[in-house]
Amino acid sequence: MENFVQLIYFLTAFLFILGLKRMSSPNTARSGVVWAGVAMVAATLVTFFVPGLHNQGLMILAIVIGTVVAWIAAKRVQMTDMPQMVAIYNGMGGGAAGAIAAVELLRGEFGEAQGLKLLAILGALIGSVSFTGSLIAFAKLQGLMSSRPIQFPTQKLVNTAVGVGALLLALLVLFTESGPLILVFFLLALAFGVLMTLPIGGGDMPVVISLYNAFTGLAVGFEGFAIGNAALIVAGTVVGAAGTLLTLLMAKAMNRSLWSVLVGGFGVEQDSGEVKGSLKPIDLEDAAVMLAYASKVIFVPGYGMAVAQAQHKLRELADVLEAKGVEVKFAIHPVAGRMPGHMNVLLAEAGVAYEKLYDLEDINPEFPQADVAVVIGANDVVNPAARRKGSPLYGMPILEVDKAKNAIVIKRGQGKGFAGVENELFYADNTRMLYGDAQGVLGQLVQSLKKL
Repeated sequence: MENFVQLIYFLTAFLFILGLKRMSSPNTARSGVVWAGVAMVAATLVTFFVPGLHNQGLMILAIVIGTVVAWIAAKRVQMTDMPQMVAIYNGMGGGAAGAIAAVELLRGEFGEAQGLKLLAILGALIGSVSFTGSLIAFAKLQGLMSSRPIQFPTQKLVNTAVGVGALLLALLVLFTESGPLILVFFLLALAFGVLMTLPIGGGDMPVVISLYNAFTGLAVGFEGFAIGNAALIVAGTVVGAAGTLLTLLMAKAMNRSLWSVLVGGFGVEQDSGEVKGSLKPIDLEDAAVMLAYASKVIFVPGYGMAVAQAQHKLRELADVLEAKGVEVKFAIHPVAGRMPGHMNVLLAEAGVAYEKLYDLEDINPEFPQADVAVVIGANDVVNPAARRKGSPLYGMPILEVDKAKNAIVIKRGQGKGFAGVENELFYADNTRMLYGDAQGVLGQLVQSLKKL
């Protein structure tokens, strides 16, 4: 029976990997989700056939409760809240890995297998950090606490002391079976996750979510090796590797080293440079005329579009313009929104063809030829301040909207972006501000264009 269980684990792991592969393409993403989901369900069910398994009643109860809670949450969550949902679910994965390690370490059944015990301890450390770190990330994204970096005197010294303390206790736990030491080790690991995330600002949150995703994968993989579970080994390794690569790509997209993200403080200190120019509003009818007589329009979606749930109206506007012979493209910044791929998911949901979505490197050369660039709720990713030394955004690659012949910024107010930096694009001579809720403004533009 044990060999049969291991065989099913490997088959489900293979199906899970195939599912992830299919998720990489918009045309096969839905079936990829189904494949991966079926694989995880099968792996869960076959676990009940593991020889000598205990507490099956409690396992079934936990699965039922978790399924009900997850189903209700997934049905009710708005697309704008998806990043914090990803963060909290990712944290639960890290917490589960830590809990598995806690049980195994407290039972003291590793004996002379120090290598396996070391893997369990590493999984416990990384999983605990991911758990509490993801909870703080969730709280920041959900607005339960300030999204700005939270700092205090001697913070780096305190963080270092707690981190080193957790590592030293990990070594002690490796060579002892002391229950109190294990408890203190977990408390320090959990505390380090909180302290590590507090000084990280909202501008870095997409990278943080991806980083903790990698942490959870590594923790699950380590625990899989420690307890000899093939499904955990494969799934954890795949998630850990994918999360690590995505984290590095996200940091590169922001032109920030991973270390600078972890030490935090992004957006705390503002430069003293004064923004030149003034905000120049435009009324809706004039904006509609500008779009109607354009040859090429580039749309730049951002978090404001997600908040207003305006992706469907944006697609409708694009359809109307294309019917008038206007060339329409969508510019996607890799860190637009609150998580990797946020804008891609929203536009795909609205039925925008994948071929019309262009990454930063591909679309930037086209802005000078665009008659109008329309920014819908984006801020930091279009801020020319990123080109100026002294700005907190300096060096971050941006969508070069300011190089378009005309720019229209649809925005609810005059607030700053998530990084807290004044946007110089809004004050440029070729920029006009169209104030209002994105969904309402786009809907009115559609009606105005149809009348022209």
